[in-house]
This record gives sequence, C-alpha cells and structure tokens, in this order.
Amino acid sequence: MKTIASCVQEIIVSSPFLEEGLSRQIINFSALAEDLNKPISEMLRKPVKNGAIMMALRRYQQPLHLEKSERLNRVFKNLGDITVRSNLSDFTFQNSNTLIHSHSKVLSKIGVNHQIFYAFTRGVFESNIIISTSEQESISKAFKNEIQIGLQDKLSAISIYLPKGNSKIAGLYYQIFKRLAWENITLYEVVSTTNEFTIVVEDYLVDKAFSVIKRLKT
Repeated sequence: MKTIASCVQEIIVSSPFLEEGLSRQIINFSALAEDLNKPISEMLRKPVKNGAIMMALRRYQQPLHLEKSERLNRVFKNLGDITVRSNLSDFTFQNSNTLIHSHSKVLSKIGVNHQIFYAFTRGVFESNIIISTSEQESISKAFKNEIQIGLQDKLSAISIYLPKGNSKIAGLYYQIFKRLAWENITLYEVVSTTNEFTIVVEDYLVDKAFSVIKRLKT
C-alpha cells in the first residue's frame, strides 16, 4: 500500500536534481510540498495536505549504500589520473557486413601511434568512432563505402582511471552522472573499460566537466 512517504521517495529518487538539492539543504520544503501535492494526490487517488508532504520531505534520507558507503568514498579518494584529450570528432555509421573490415583499415594505420585517441563502439543498428580530428581524412577513405549517419566535431574527452574492484561498487557511476547533471553538463558520449571511464563533451563544456570530475576526489 502506497503512503505519502513512499510517493515522496519515488519522486525524489527519479530526480537527481531534487535529491541533490535536498542533500544540500537548499530547497524550500514548503514550496516543494506544494509543487508535489498534485502528483502525490494522483498517485494515492485522494487529496493530501501539504503539511504531510513537508513532514515526509524532512524525514527523507538518501540510501546509505549510495551516498555514505565507505567503499564508494574510498574509490573516489583513490581515483587515478584524469586525462583530457581535445580536437576530437565523432562519426556514426550504419552497421553493415563490411563495417568491421573498414574499421580494420583504420586500426592498421593508427595502431602504432599511441598519441591518437580512438574509441569504437558497436551498437545493434549503428556504430560510433571517436578519433582525433586530424584523422578525419583517414576515416573518410576507410569508410567511403559505408553509410554515414552523423558527424560531430569540436569534442573533448575526459578519461578517469578507476581503482581495481570498482565494478563491484554500487552507485559509482550514479554519483558521477548525478554531479555532472547538477552542473547542467550534457554528455555527448560515454566510453568505458573495466578500469577506465571516459566522458565525451563538446569543447565549451570541457573545463566545467573537468572541475566536476576533479572534485570527486575530495
């Protein structure tokens, strides 16, 4: 059976902005209660009082396993180097039987150059390639017989080296995404391996995003 408290929790959990605002104690409970009155009344199918919603808001606590986990805090304190790469382009191609062959042409050309940023992601219907803008001509030649869906220039990548065992920590990526969302940072692409996490943003957001990532360590 749903209660006012469970409805408040459901709404807050679905909105990282509300959750962050409440944790920072910068939200007016009275105004928020008034704003939540209609959706909560609809969820319970009966009218509710703002005072009851305010009480539920004041009693709300973030799940300890997400915000106060010692293991989670330890991971953030032990984050490795943060690397920024600029002048990147993102190509999107429609998947085909020859796409991997085209991909191998690029790898054979840039494989010996460790200075070039390169990321390849294959989805069900399309694939993305993020590469240094200086290699656009190589991509165009290698994929000349493929169907190009999109191209985005002026991108930057921020890579974070995560401690070993990070894949066992609940809420790790949630905390990263929540802080980026709070700062109104739009992610153009996300790439990850077991111990490395990379976000790709448009150039005008890279300084802001780097500051957010750096603050995670503290």
